[in-house]
Amino acid sequence: MRTPMSGATGRPRTVVGVDGSEQARAAALWGAADAARLQHGLFLVHATNLDRLDRFASFETSEHVQDKGNALLAEAEKEIRRRFPSLDLTVKMSRRNPVSALHAAARPGDTIVVGSRGSGGFGPLLLGSTGLEAAVGSPVPVIVVRGESGREDGAPVTAAVRDEHDAVWLARTAREAQARGCALRLLNVRRLLAGFGGRPALPEDAGGPGEQLTDDLAARLRAESPGLTVRTEVVTARSVASALVDASREAGLLVMGSHERRGMSVLGLGHVVHAALHHSHCPVQIVPYARDSQGVSEEGLGESD
Repeated sequence: MRTPMSGATGRPRTVVGVDGSEQARAAALWGAADAARLQHGLFLVHATNLDRLDRFASFETSEHVQDKGNALLAEAEKEIRRRFPSLDLTVKMSRRNPVSALHAAARPGDTIVVGSRGSGGFGPLLLGSTGLEAAVGSPVPVIVVRGESGREDGAPVTAAVRDEHDAVWLARTAREAQARGCALRLLNVRRLLAGFGGRPALPEDAGGPGEQLTDDLAARLRAESPGLTVRTEVVTARSVASALVDASREAGLLVMGSHERRGMSVLGLGHVVHAALHHSHCPVQIVPYARDSQGVSEEGLGESD
Protein backbone atom coordinates (compact mmCIF):
# COMPACT_ATOMS: atom_id res chain seq x y z
CA MET A 1 0.00 0.00 0.00
CA ARG A 2 1.17 3.49 -0.84
CA THR A 3 2.20 5.41 2.26
CA PRO A 4 2.63 9.13 2.94
CA MET A 5 5.87 10.53 1.53
CA SER A 6 6.17 13.86 3.28
CA GLY A 7 6.47 14.91 6.86
CA ALA A 8 3.32 15.62 8.81
CA THR A 9 2.58 19.24 9.61
CA GLY A 10 -0.10 20.86 11.67
CA ARG A 11 -1.29 23.19 8.92
CA PRO A 12 -4.47 22.62 6.91
CA ARG A 13 -4.35 20.43 3.82
CA THR A 14 -6.14 20.23 0.51
CA VAL A 15 -7.26 16.61 0.08
CA VAL A 16 -7.74 15.61 -3.56
CA GLY A 17 -9.24 12.38 -4.89
CA VAL A 18 -7.48 11.04 -8.01
CA ASP A 19 -8.64 8.23 -10.27
CA GLY A 20 -6.69 8.63 -13.50
CA SER A 21 -9.38 10.57 -15.36
CA GLU A 22 -8.70 13.91 -17.01
CA GLN A 23 -11.22 15.57 -14.69
CA ALA A 24 -9.42 14.20 -11.61
CA ARG A 25 -6.11 15.41 -13.05
CA ALA A 26 -7.59 18.89 -13.50
CA ALA A 27 -8.88 18.78 -9.93
CA ALA A 28 -5.46 17.75 -8.62
CA LEU A 29 -3.74 20.60 -10.46
CA TRP A 30 -6.38 23.10 -9.32
CA GLY A 31 -6.07 21.81 -5.77
CA ALA A 32 -2.28 22.04 -5.89
CA ALA A 33 -2.36 25.64 -7.12
CA ASP A 34 -4.93 26.54 -4.47
CA ALA A 35 -2.94 24.80 -1.74
CA ALA A 36 0.11 26.81 -2.77
CA ARG A 37 -1.87 30.07 -2.55
CA LEU A 38 -3.35 29.16 0.82
CA GLN A 39 -0.06 27.72 2.10
CA HIS A 40 -1.77 24.39 2.70
CA GLY A 41 -0.31 20.96 2.37
CA LEU A 42 -1.58 18.76 -0.49
CA PHE A 43 -2.81 15.21 0.17
CA LEU A 44 -3.55 13.04 -2.89
CA VAL A 45 -5.76 10.01 -2.26
CA HIS A 46 -6.62 7.13 -4.55
CA ALA A 47 -9.44 4.83 -3.40
CA THR A 48 -9.21 1.19 -4.50
CA ASN A 49 -12.24 -0.16 -2.61
CA LEU A 50 -10.14 -3.26 -1.86
CA ASP A 51 -11.94 -3.76 1.45
CA ARG A 52 -14.92 -4.81 -0.66
CA LEU A 53 -13.07 -6.17 -3.68
CA ASP A 54 -11.01 -8.67 -1.68
CA ARG A 55 -14.20 -10.47 -0.65
CA PHE A 56 -14.71 -11.95 -4.11
CA ALA A 57 -11.77 -10.99 -6.36
CA SER A 58 -8.71 -13.13 -6.98
CA PHE A 59 -5.33 -12.29 -5.50
CA GLU A 60 -4.09 -11.38 -8.98
CA THR A 61 -6.96 -8.93 -9.48
CA SER A 62 -6.27 -7.25 -6.15
CA GLU A 63 -2.58 -6.98 -6.99
CA HIS A 64 -3.46 -5.42 -10.35
CA VAL A 65 -5.69 -2.85 -8.66
CA GLN A 66 -2.93 -1.93 -6.23
CA ASP A 67 -0.31 -1.69 -8.97
CA LYS A 68 -2.57 0.53 -11.04
CA GLY A 69 -3.30 2.73 -8.04
CA ASN A 70 0.38 3.14 -7.24
CA ALA A 71 1.08 4.05 -10.85
CA LEU A 72 -1.69 6.67 -10.87
CA LEU A 73 -0.42 8.24 -7.68
CA ALA A 74 3.19 8.22 -8.88
CA GLU A 75 2.21 9.94 -12.12
CA ALA A 76 0.14 12.59 -10.32
CA GLU A 77 2.89 13.14 -7.75
CA LYS A 78 5.53 13.57 -10.43
CA GLU A 79 3.52 16.18 -12.33
CA ILE A 80 2.62 18.19 -9.23
CA ARG A 81 6.15 18.15 -7.84
CA ARG A 82 7.39 19.43 -11.21
CA ARG A 83 4.89 22.30 -11.23
CA PHE A 84 4.91 23.05 -7.50
CA PRO A 85 8.32 21.94 -6.17
CA SER A 86 7.95 23.66 -2.79
CA LEU A 87 4.52 22.20 -2.01
CA ASP A 88 4.26 19.87 1.00
CA LEU A 89 2.85 16.84 -0.82
CA THR A 90 1.58 13.56 0.62
CA VAL A 91 0.10 10.64 -1.34
CA LYS A 92 -1.86 7.65 -0.12
CA MET A 93 -3.65 4.67 -1.58
CA SER A 94 -6.72 3.70 0.44
CA ARG A 95 -8.51 0.37 0.61
CA ARG A 96 -11.79 2.15 1.35
CA ASN A 97 -14.54 3.20 -1.00
CA PRO A 98 -14.17 6.73 -2.42
CA VAL A 99 -16.40 8.58 0.05
CA SER A 100 -14.96 6.85 3.11
CA ALA A 101 -11.43 7.40 1.82
CA LEU A 102 -11.97 11.13 1.42
CA HIS A 103 -13.68 11.55 4.77
CA ALA A 104 -11.05 9.48 6.57
CA ALA A 105 -8.23 11.49 5.01
CA ALA A 106 -9.68 14.89 5.92
CA ARG A 107 -8.75 16.47 9.23
CA PRO A 108 -10.38 19.50 10.85
CA GLY A 109 -9.39 22.56 8.83
CA ASP A 110 -8.82 20.60 5.61
CA THR A 111 -10.69 20.95 2.33
CA ILE A 112 -11.70 18.11 0.00
CA VAL A 113 -11.36 18.64 -3.77
CA VAL A 114 -12.84 16.39 -6.45
CA GLY A 115 -13.36 16.52 -10.20
CA SER A 116 -16.82 16.93 -11.69
CA ARG A 117 -16.65 13.67 -13.62
CA GLY A 118 -14.30 10.74 -13.91
CA SER A 119 -13.61 7.15 -14.86
CA GLY A 120 -13.99 5.53 -11.48
CA GLY A 121 -13.97 6.21 -7.77
CA PHE A 122 -13.78 9.96 -7.38
CA GLY A 123 -14.89 11.47 -10.67
CA PRO A 124 -18.70 11.27 -10.35
CA LEU A 125 -18.69 12.67 -6.82
CA LEU A 126 -21.46 15.17 -6.12
CA LEU A 127 -23.28 14.29 -9.36
CA GLY A 128 -24.82 11.01 -8.20
CA SER A 129 -25.80 9.31 -4.98
CA THR A 130 -22.14 8.74 -3.99
CA GLY A 131 -21.41 12.39 -4.46
CA LEU A 132 -24.43 13.46 -2.47
CA GLU A 133 -23.26 11.24 0.36
CA ALA A 134 -19.84 12.89 0.27
CA ALA A 135 -21.31 16.38 0.36
CA VAL A 136 -23.94 15.74 3.03
CA GLY A 137 -21.68 13.76 5.30
CA SER A 138 -18.39 15.58 4.78
CA PRO A 139 -16.86 16.97 7.98
CA VAL A 140 -14.98 19.62 5.95
CA PRO A 141 -15.70 21.83 2.92
CA VAL A 142 -15.90 20.07 -0.44
CA ILE A 143 -14.87 21.74 -3.72
CA VAL A 144 -16.04 20.38 -7.05
CA VAL A 145 -13.71 21.56 -9.82
CA ARG A 146 -15.77 22.28 -12.89
CA GLY A 147 -16.43 25.08 -15.37
CA GLU A 148 -13.64 27.56 -16.10
CA SER A 149 -11.34 26.33 -13.36
CA GLY A 150 -8.33 27.71 -15.20
CA ARG A 151 -9.53 31.31 -15.45
CA GLU A 152 -7.10 34.04 -14.56
CA ASP A 153 -6.23 34.81 -10.97
CA GLY A 154 -8.09 37.70 -9.43
CA ALA A 155 -11.65 36.60 -10.16
CA PRO A 156 -13.65 37.15 -6.97
CA VAL A 157 -14.87 34.48 -4.59
CA THR A 158 -18.67 34.68 -4.69
CA ALA A 159 -20.45 33.56 -1.52
CA ALA A 160 -24.19 32.89 -1.60
CA VAL A 161 -25.69 34.24 1.63
CA ARG A 162 -29.15 33.85 3.07
CA ASP A 163 -29.31 34.95 6.72
CA GLU A 164 -27.28 35.74 9.82
CA HIS A 165 -26.33 32.09 10.29
CA ASP A 166 -24.04 32.39 7.27
CA ALA A 167 -21.56 34.24 9.48
CA VAL A 168 -20.60 30.79 10.83
CA TRP A 169 -18.87 29.80 7.59
CA LEU A 170 -18.25 33.18 5.95
CA ALA A 171 -15.35 33.97 8.29
CA ARG A 172 -13.33 31.07 6.87
CA THR A 173 -14.35 31.97 3.33
CA ALA A 174 -13.15 35.54 3.88
CA ARG A 175 -9.76 34.43 5.21
CA GLU A 176 -9.27 32.11 2.26
CA ALA A 177 -10.33 34.77 -0.26
CA GLN A 178 -7.75 37.10 1.25
CA ALA A 179 -5.07 34.39 1.07
CA ARG A 180 -5.96 33.84 -2.58
CA GLY A 181 -5.46 37.55 -3.18
CA CYS A 182 -8.95 38.19 -4.50
CA ALA A 183 -12.08 40.06 -3.48
CA LEU A 184 -15.08 38.50 -1.73
CA ARG A 185 -18.52 39.08 -3.20
CA LEU A 186 -21.51 38.47 -0.95
CA LEU A 187 -24.51 37.64 -3.11
CA ASN A 188 -28.06 37.38 -1.84
CA VAL A 189 -30.81 36.26 -4.19
CA ARG A 190 -34.38 37.22 -3.44
CA ARG A 191 -36.99 35.21 -5.28
CA LEU A 192 -39.61 37.04 -7.28
CA LEU A 193 -42.63 35.09 -6.03
CA ALA A 194 -45.81 34.80 -8.02
CA GLY A 195 -48.65 36.77 -6.47
CA PHE A 196 -52.36 36.22 -6.50
CA GLY A 197 -54.00 36.23 -9.91
CA GLY A 198 -50.71 35.41 -11.61
CA ARG A 199 -49.24 38.85 -10.89
CA PRO A 200 -45.60 38.91 -9.75
CA ALA A 201 -44.98 39.88 -6.17
CA LEU A 202 -42.99 42.99 -5.37
CA PRO A 203 -39.31 42.29 -4.70
CA GLU A 204 -39.55 43.54 -1.12
CA ASP A 205 -42.19 40.86 -0.46
CA ALA A 206 -39.97 38.03 -1.66
CA GLY A 207 -38.10 37.56 1.60
CA GLY A 208 -34.37 37.13 2.13
CA PRO A 209 -31.99 39.16 4.27
CA GLY A 210 -31.96 42.20 1.98
CA GLU A 211 -29.34 44.90 1.80
CA GLN A 212 -29.09 45.61 5.53
CA LEU A 213 -28.16 42.13 6.67
CA THR A 214 -25.85 41.60 3.72
CA ASP A 215 -24.11 44.88 4.52
CA ASP A 216 -23.85 43.90 8.19
CA LEU A 217 -22.18 40.62 7.26
CA ALA A 218 -19.78 42.47 4.98
CA ALA A 219 -18.88 44.97 7.71
CA ARG A 220 -18.12 42.13 10.13
CA LEU A 221 -15.89 40.40 7.59
CA ARG A 222 -13.99 43.61 6.79
CA ALA A 223 -13.32 44.10 10.51
CA GLU A 224 -12.11 40.52 10.91
CA SER A 225 -9.98 40.55 7.73
CA PRO A 226 -8.45 44.03 7.34
CA GLY A 227 -7.44 44.76 3.77
CA LEU A 228 -9.95 42.33 2.25
CA THR A 229 -12.21 43.85 -0.39
CA VAL A 230 -15.79 42.76 0.35
CA ARG A 231 -18.53 43.65 -2.11
CA THR A 232 -22.24 43.07 -1.65
CA GLU A 233 -25.02 42.50 -4.13
CA VAL A 234 -28.71 41.73 -3.69
CA VAL A 235 -30.54 40.58 -6.80
CA THR A 236 -34.15 39.62 -7.41
CA ALA A 237 -34.79 36.64 -9.65
CA ARG A 238 -37.45 34.01 -10.29
CA SER A 239 -34.92 31.25 -9.63
CA VAL A 240 -32.20 31.27 -6.97
CA ALA A 241 -30.39 28.49 -8.81
CA SER A 242 -30.26 30.29 -12.17
CA ALA A 243 -29.10 33.51 -10.48
CA LEU A 244 -26.17 31.70 -8.85
CA VAL A 245 -25.24 29.94 -12.08
CA ASP A 246 -25.24 33.30 -13.83
CA ALA A 247 -23.10 34.81 -11.06
CA SER A 248 -20.59 31.98 -11.43
CA ARG A 249 -19.65 33.27 -14.90
CA GLU A 250 -17.55 36.00 -13.31
CA ALA A 251 -16.41 34.14 -10.20
CA GLY A 252 -13.25 32.19 -9.49
CA LEU A 253 -15.08 30.13 -6.87
CA LEU A 254 -18.75 29.88 -5.87
CA VAL A 255 -19.22 29.12 -2.17
CA MET A 256 -22.43 27.88 -0.57
CA GLY A 257 -23.14 26.96 3.04
CA SER A 258 -24.76 23.58 3.68
CA HIS A 259 -26.64 22.73 6.85
CA GLU A 260 -27.66 19.09 7.18
CA ARG A 261 -31.15 19.00 8.58
CA ARG A 262 -32.02 16.34 11.07
CA GLY A 263 -33.68 13.29 9.51
CA MET A 264 -32.71 14.32 6.00
CA SER A 265 -31.84 11.52 3.56
CA VAL A 266 -28.52 11.33 1.76
CA LEU A 267 -30.31 12.28 -1.44
CA GLY A 268 -31.81 15.33 0.21
CA LEU A 269 -29.50 18.06 -1.02
CA GLY A 270 -31.73 20.73 -2.49
CA HIS A 271 -32.06 21.68 -6.10
CA VAL A 272 -30.07 24.91 -5.72
CA VAL A 273 -26.91 22.97 -4.85
CA HIS A 274 -27.70 20.44 -7.58
CA ALA A 275 -28.00 23.21 -10.15
CA ALA A 276 -24.73 24.81 -9.09
CA LEU A 277 -22.86 21.51 -9.16
CA HIS A 278 -24.18 20.62 -12.60
CA HIS A 279 -24.14 24.02 -14.31
CA SER A 280 -21.71 26.37 -12.55
CA HIS A 281 -19.12 28.07 -14.74
CA CYS A 282 -16.50 27.91 -11.98
CA PRO A 283 -15.54 25.51 -9.16
CA VAL A 284 -18.16 25.16 -6.40
CA GLN A 285 -17.41 24.87 -2.69
CA ILE A 286 -19.97 23.39 -0.27
CA VAL A 287 -19.22 24.35 3.34
CA PRO A 288 -20.87 22.32 6.13
CA TYR A 289 -21.95 24.22 9.22
CA ALA A 290 -24.21 23.88 12.23
CA ARG A 291 -27.18 26.04 13.07
CA ASP A 292 -29.65 25.95 15.92
CA SER A 293 -32.90 26.42 14.05
CA GLN A 294 -34.50 23.86 11.76
CA GLY A 295 -37.02 23.86 8.99
CA VAL A 296 -35.59 26.56 6.73
CA SER A 297 -37.29 26.77 3.36
CA GLU A 298 -35.66 24.64 0.67
CA GLU A 299 -35.34 27.70 -1.55
CA GLY A 300 -32.99 29.27 0.97
CA LEU A 301 -29.25 29.49 0.75
CA GLY A 302 -26.95 28.73 3.63
CA GLU A 303 -29.07 25.62 4.16
CA SER A 304 -28.74 22.15 2.71
CA ASP A 305 -29.56 23.39 -0.74
